[in-house]
Amino acid sequence: MKRLLFMMCLGTIATASQAQVEVRTEAQVSVASGEHTPLWLNANKYGLSSLEKSNGYLRAGAFHHLDDADKKWDYAYGLDFVGAGGYTSKAIVQQAYGEVRWLKGLLTVGSKEQPLELKNQELSSGSQTLGINAHPVPAVRLALPDYWTVPLTKGWVGLKGHLSYGMMTDDNWQRDFVNPQAKRTEHAKIHTKAGYLRFGKDDKPLSVEVGLEMACQYGGTTYTINPYPAVPGTVEYVAIKNEDGVKGMIHALIPSGGETGEGLYDNASGNHLGSYVLRINYNADKWTAALYADHFFEDHSQMFFLDYDGYGHGPEYNERKENRYFGYSIKDMMLGAEFKLKDASWLNSILVEYLYTKYQSGPVYHDRTFNMADHTAGRDDYYNNYMQTGWQHWGQVMGNPLYRSPLYNTDGTIEVKNNRFWAWHFGISGDPMEGLHYRVLATWQRGWGSYGSPFPDPQRNMSLLAEADYRFGAGHKLEGWGVKASFGLDHGQLLGNNTGAQLTVSKHFNIKKK
Repeated sequence: MKRLLFMMCLGTIATASQAQVEVRTEAQVSVASGEHTPLWLNANKYGLSSLEKSNGYLRAGAFHHLDDADKKWDYAYGLDFVGAGGYTSKAIVQQAYGEVRWLKGLLTVGSKEQPLELKNQELSSGSQTLGINAHPVPAVRLALPDYWTVPLTKGWVGLKGHLSYGMMTDDNWQRDFVNPQAKRTEHAKIHTKAGYLRFGKDDKPLSVEVGLEMACQYGGTTYTINPYPAVPGTVEYVAIKNEDGVKGMIHALIPSGGETGEGLYDNASGNHLGSYVLRINYNADKWTAALYADHFFEDHSQMFFLDYDGYGHGPEYNERKENRYFGYSIKDMMLGAEFKLKDASWLNSILVEYLYTKYQSGPVYHDRTFNMADHTAGRDDYYNNYMQTGWQHWGQVMGNPLYRSPLYNTDGTIEVKNNRFWAWHFGISGDPMEGLHYRVLATWQRGWGSYGSPFPDPQRNMSLLAEADYRFGAGHKLEGWGVKASFGLDHGQLLGNNTGAQLTVSKHFNIKKK
């Protein structure tokens, strides 16, 4: 592995002499008191973070970016290495990818930090499905990264999206983290897809964006305790081979099939989840404003808000007999508002979000049986799955970090123990002087645990972040250098009482073409 990384670094240096390359170097150190590093000092950093009270890293990367959108084709690449202390790994390949663009289409192979869609990258608490909280997953990704104007719409409709297949890389971490009786999955695959439509012309102030984001974890081998051991009363471990290969890829793309052992109650192969997203934008001369929403779903009960409930009775309990359906409420939702002043300096961006996840299709789950034909698919258990290790990678949730990540667990289980909560989140940012940027985040949350393991009493949390970033401008003797200082705070039962500070020093520069 070390030899491979060394050869990749040599390849980067060699290529740098032939094309313009951005080089980024960075050093960071964090210290905290309490139980952990505070939430907003570790969340939404693409997994490059730690809960340890003392941690730090050295980082170096080289990136060649896509240059000219007018060219029919172009290429890009990135290599990003980290040496860390107090992290889940000492050596981290944060990004390693190559890209080829043909017209509007972009093919990416490898692991790359992809940005949030339809949300503020800096101030938002994060998307519920395709977030920026966990390590990038190595994948093959085909995308329309920018809106493509749909023909015959006179510029009123734009389309963008992506389709990807990849593989999780946290097998070794899972083996080290879980207790001997806890579930883990090795060699799991991941499929994501998203599509977005924009209604509105570039020269018009009002535009509306709607989208569907979906993901599926599938394949691999799940190691768990057999609930029905050959000898009753004993502990028997089993290795369950999940559906994989081409059939697994198809069932991940089009939710279908069933998990090993489901039998009569086949649902779908893999851990499927997703979000409906919406954003309404208004662009005035001196300000912009936006309203947005993100509705998360784990299965069809919150995707379609409807379930078939017309099965027969007795021996006909598995036959569809009546035209009867069960409807679900639309309660779980992220709602947000954002306001920006184009010419302001001290305060130019304001954001507020409300996130509610307590409903999860209700507290009752019952599938049809001989004695009771009713079918109610509640207790959705967001971010968890009974075969896969849930919507997480390296212990950090891959969506919104207000769902408490498994990395916080002290019992050696990989599950999200607080997925029923409400939260208010606020963010502001500004540029009070040239080169100086700041942001402030504040979050209030109240959690009920999960339907399967509710807290005896609701638990509260408050998390704060104050951060200032100064970059030396062109012509300064320290041009390209930057210093960022951050202060974070947690208070409450959900995450503990934590206070911490973080210092980051960086240097960016370009290697020009020869």
